[in-house]
This record gives sequence, C-alpha cells and structure tokens, in this order.
Amino acid sequence: MKYGAFGLVEVLGESNAVLVTDRMLKTAEVVYETKDTKCGGHVLVFVSGSVSAVSAAVESVNAAPPCKIFNHAVISNPSEEMVEIVEEFKRRG
Repeated sequence: MKYGAFGLVEVLGESNAVLVTDRMLKTAEVVYETKDTKCGGHVLVFVSGSVSAVSAAVESVNAAPPCKIFNHAVISNPSEEMVEIVEEFKRRG
C-alpha cells in the first residue's frame, strides 16, 4: 500500500489519544491508521494522508494541544519498512 505521509503524535493515556485523534481528523483529510500503547501509558497515534494534510493535522495538535504532547512527527513518503511497521501495529491493534 502506498502512503503519502504518516503523522505520529505521542501522548499519555487513551483518553488523550482520543482527543488528539479527533482534532487531527477534524482538521484535515487524514485517515486514522492505528495506535500503539507503550509502557507507562504512552500512546502513539498514527494518521495518514497527503503530506500537506498530515502536516496540517499534526501541527493543529502541536500548536494548540488538547493535552501534553510528548513527541510528534511527519514522515513523508514513508519507506517500505516504515509501512510494514505501521501495518504490524494495525494487526496487533
């Protein structure tokens, strides 16, 4: 599968992950892909779409965060290996 970009946002807690996901989905034409929960309750939310849409979505939560944002990133033109990682997170989901 070909993705234009992935957006990643790391927050603490499932409820904050919902808030961040909602904001990103309302901001731009992005698709929720999956989330990955790490020890300590950190949740990494993944969205996908065009580079411009993903950038706008991630920037919307970074500029006016609904909760504490630990990390955020936009990966444009993700490698085949990165796509496999996200697909694996989706299968574990």
